[in-house]
Amino acid sequence: MSLFIGQKKIPKPSPQRDNLQEAIWLHNGYVPKVEEHMKVALVTGAYMMLATTSMVGMGDSLTTQTFDWVTNEPLIVRATSVICRLMDDMAGHEFEQERGHLATAVECYVNEYGVTKQEAFDEFNKQVANAWKDINGECLNSNAVPMAVLERVVDLAKVVNLLYKDKDWYTHSATKLKDFIATVPIDPIPI
Repeated sequence: MSLFIGQKKIPKPSPQRDNLQEAIWLHNGYVPKVEEHMKVALVTGAYMMLATTSMVGMGDSLTTQTFDWVTNEPLIVRATSVICRLMDDMAGHEFEQERGHLATAVECYVNEYGVTKQEAFDEFNKQVANAWKDINGECLNSNAVPMAVLERVVDLAKVVNLLYKDKDWYTHSATKLKDFIATVPIDPIPI
């Protein structure tokens, strides 16, 4: 599977292949190792795709080099993907298990290391904190792409932080998320 930009063919991860892998795991009741789970879940979570599509409409800031940069999965994009995946899994794993979903990173970690859910959360919170450090470092030190491009990637992580910090507000959007959205101004604020 690839993406065509002008005359350039850009290979991309295969969400279809990885979704099939997740379906096989679910059907077989298989709980993968954390590393195996994350390799697949970082693709099926579609965060890389969101980082790429968030750049649509950027005009002259969006160059072939920018697409090359984002499709090579730079550290800031990978760190954002890790934040998104782990925060989503921590916030929603109980509800997903009640509904018969496949194992999240939480179940994978508990199963692989024989620890409690809280110990898994502690480890994932450390990984999320380290991913934020990677993001901050990339924002301070990267000159590969314009800051406006980096901001798009960072904004994705900030939205996920809002959606999954305390609870899975994305899945249960009729509650607190509805209030968050209502606070967004409908009309531009004059400056």
